[in-house]
Amino acid sequence: MTAATGEARRAANARPRWMTGMALFCLLALAVTVPRDLLLEHTRDVEVWLGFELRGTWALATAPLHWLIFAAGAWLFWRGDRRVVPWAAGYAFYVALSHLIWSEASPNGRGWPAGLLQAALLSLPAFALLRAARRDATAGNGP
Repeated sequence: MTAATGEARRAANARPRWMTGMALFCLLALAVTVPRDLLLEHTRDVEVWLGFELRGTWALATAPLHWLIFAAGAWLFWRGDRRVVPWAAGYAFYVALSHLIWSEASPNGRGWPAGLLQAALLSLPAFALLRAARRDATAGNGP
């Protein structure tokens, strides 16, 4: 066994399974969004930030920010860096709020009742992240 393999195995043993799951989720999101943003015209030309649609050049210019968020999440969760948890939960709450705003502000939205339902459902992962991190900290597995 090489030193790198041993180090990777120790890191995997120290990282909770839910963090491994989050790292894989971020990688999957990255694998879906990058090709979609580069290859599909109808999605390439629109990015949504805080519930408001950016189109054209602004959409193309800001798409890499979404990629960076998912790449950073994948890397930090994979490393088992617990400092990512409040940031990831905050981002999940931000996505939930964005769905509420988008549902009302966009011509493609379905109104605030649908947005409120989406926001409630999309807040669940943020609460789950915070709960898992608190459980690990209580069990002595992290700060």
